[in-house]
Amino acid sequence: MTTSTRGTSKVPAVLVLEDGRIFRGRAYGAVGETFGEAVFSTGMSGYQETLTDPSYHRQVVVMTAPHVGNTGVNDEDPESSRIWVSGYVVRDPARVSSNWRAQRSLDEELQSQGVVGISGIDTRALTRHLRERGAMRVGIFSGDAWSGIRDEALLARVQEQPQMKGANLSAEVATKETYVVPAIGTKKFTVAAVDLGIKGMTPHRMAERGIEVHVLPATATAEDIYAVNPDGVFFSNGPGDPATADGPVAVMRAVLERRTPLFGICFGNQILGRALGFGTYKLKYGHRGINQPVQDRTTGKVEITAHNHGFAVDAPLDTVSETPFGRAEVSHVCLNDNVVEGLQLLDQPAFSVQYHPEAAAGPHDAAYLFDLFVSLMEAERA
Repeated sequence: MTTSTRGTSKVPAVLVLEDGRIFRGRAYGAVGETFGEAVFSTGMSGYQETLTDPSYHRQVVVMTAPHVGNTGVNDEDPESSRIWVSGYVVRDPARVSSNWRAQRSLDEELQSQGVVGISGIDTRALTRHLRERGAMRVGIFSGDAWSGIRDEALLARVQEQPQMKGANLSAEVATKETYVVPAIGTKKFTVAAVDLGIKGMTPHRMAERGIEVHVLPATATAEDIYAVNPDGVFFSNGPGDPATADGPVAVMRAVLERRTPLFGICFGNQILGRALGFGTYKLKYGHRGINQPVQDRTTGKVEITAHNHGFAVDAPLDTVSETPFGRAEVSHVCLNDNVVEGLQLLDQPAFSVQYHPEAAAGPHDAAYLFDLFVSLMEAERA
């Protein structure tokens, strides 16, 4: 990515998809060029949390909501220490931030962090194109990165970029050193959390329940995990193709062998799927947003949930499977397309979900899953 941060409102920009479709608009955020996988998010709020979610590493996010940026940016809501999206696409950026918590505009934040974006394009048409053709590589070009360069040359540069399938990205976004998030109030449990791209709200949700969370690098071994004497083990969300995550899969199998209470979210769900012997696959355009309907098959309840995943677990929906660690079943399913959204073991305390129960910025229908994790640790202790 190359960028500059001069004023962007009148600077022309172009978005080039790998299949040759081109959209022309104006620069938004930094001026320059960027590449990634084009995906769309259906959330109408929470754009700051989306931008700072490490799971969006190497992706160019298209916002389906037409008006973005009206609440500005603050220093309280980020999910990590920086913006992770490779590029940002909006139709109608807010000219003025209007919220009592805002400290600066979204445009200023994108510029300061060197995030190249584009505005003024028909994001409805772009979203429909991605739904029909699937997520694909994309480039955004503005300023000197575009001036005098033919569309065919820009397309060739996009087609040279690596695919998301086969990408091993967790170590690029995870912490390099272990850190501890203390329990809020009385400490009840200790959890070892393997950071594959963890969001800041996740250990906070556990801390609210009296859990001291030791966040470990993506390269953590089973010995590293048990060195903190955990009551439970957590595997986080993260970017990339789960088929490349052989290390975390081996570590999770070691945890399952010891029957330690285990909880996984998003990438952690895919890791559990692989650890149990299931395959994974790339979705055509993925699930991204904060309005996805998921059914908890153990209760029949339907939850509105937050998603950000382009891969899924290939497990049978209507049968109990025999695995090396006992019986397993699909616990949650997406009502839009029957994609597996959760797994649970029936013979030991381990479960996972494909979506985000920490849900910043909402919804909070699935917050009970953290309570379920606590109950598993309580039962194991008893």
